[in-house]
Amino acid sequence: MALRQVAAEQRVFWRNRAAAFFTFLLPIMFLALLGALGSDSTVDGVSYAQYTVPGMVGMGIVVTAFAGLAITLTIRRDTGVLKRLRGTPLPPATYLGALIASMTIVLAAETVVILVLGRSAFDVPLPDDWLQFLGVAVLGAACFSAMGVAVSRFVPNAEGSSAVVNAIYLPLLFLSGAFFPVDELPFVLRAVAELSPLTHLLEALRRLFAGGGLDGAQAVGLLVVLAWGAGAALLAARTFSWEPRGA
Repeated sequence: MALRQVAAEQRVFWRNRAAAFFTFLLPIMFLALLGALGSDSTVDGVSYAQYTVPGMVGMGIVVTAFAGLAITLTIRRDTGVLKRLRGTPLPPATYLGALIASMTIVLAAETVVILVLGRSAFDVPLPDDWLQFLGVAVLGAACFSAMGVAVSRFVPNAEGSSAVVNAIYLPLLFLSGAFFPVDELPFVLRAVAELSPLTHLLEALRRLFAGGGLDGAQAVGLLVVLAWGAGAALLAARTFSWEPRGA
């Protein structure tokens, strides 16, 4: 039942061209554009392309796992899809798990394209420790998936779901160093950035792309990511609604 639902979610996703474009292609397009524009620039001792590739991996995680889930669940809640699902033999946990698994498949494919593009077009080295890279990526996906499910409860309606979710994750990308170093931010914004799970996720990814394994600083940072994910999962378990707002 779970596998059939994952397959159904995949068909729904790829048939929605707008969702496929903004969720799957957006980080890839940003990498192609920023990598080309910054081909002669360096950031923190590496080429801007090498700085950007892990940033776009992080962006893919946020756009797919967080924004994709939050918008999808809000729309399905307000159109009554989630309410009708409660009356089917499909267990709620299986449905949510299949939706998250489907988004994870999209994210995995997106990450592969980003890595291949970075390597072939901009000569960005691949991570040496693939096991650590996979672990960091899975932790990030789990954290932002939980946050996406939790946030969906507080998005007021389907019509405004994209605007509300975009207003959350776009500033997060800029504050967390997806496009430029956090050190260049004013002091107050740097303090805010240190609280963001994406900041610590990107620091761990960039460490792996630099050819080294994770050290103590990145390990502590990943605990911040884990704490955000655990807190979001608890919030989602307590507040998630299958009913349309006002029902």
